[in-house]
Amino acid sequence: MVKKALLLVDLQNDFCKGGNLAVPDGDAVMTIANQLQSHFDLIVATKDWHPQDHMSFASNNPDGKVGELRMFGNLSQVLWPDHCVQESRGSQFHPELEIQAINKIIYKGTDKTIDSYSAFFDNAHLRATGLIDYLESAEVTDIYIMGLATDYCVKFSCLDAVLLGLNVYVIVDACRGVELNEGDIQSALDELNSVGVNLIHSSHIAV
Repeated sequence: MVKKALLLVDLQNDFCKGGNLAVPDGDAVMTIANQLQSHFDLIVATKDWHPQDHMSFASNNPDGKVGELRMFGNLSQVLWPDHCVQESRGSQFHPELEIQAINKIIYKGTDKTIDSYSAFFDNAHLRATGLIDYLESAEVTDIYIMGLATDYCVKFSCLDAVLLGLNVYVIVDACRGVELNEGDIQSALDELNSVGVNLIHSSHIAV
């Protein structure tokens, strides 16, 4: 039997209107997230969960500017505003998100020395978050991914899910992107399509 999981990526206050790293129109996906939950066997949500001294914060880098690209070892890293600091209001789920049916919360970005866009691994693939073990133990084969942001955490979660052998669907209308550079969102979707991710609309999921 095919078991389907819904992955809600980073539906947190800091990525929505008024947050420190607000994604344009990010609030709009909460309604879709709530509508979709009843159609899945398992619901997992991720949280960015950064220590205050996280290396990705521009404020923690000498002369760091938001949006700047820097090298840390062999990895390039965008510098971001301070966001989703552990236990802060910004790290909490958006108040419009219904959380009662969420089966598991995955915390990522907890190591101050490396960022973690993906729900599965840190950006260097040095450490797993435990998500794939959880999905495998639940015999999940198909994962449907939505959330914030299309061109970062959604994208890298999808890429890792493909590498791990899951059937991956991204619910495009239930995602919003940062678009630091013009075209980033479309480029992310094109890349996902090229590796076998199914690009779907929420209306494709049975109602």
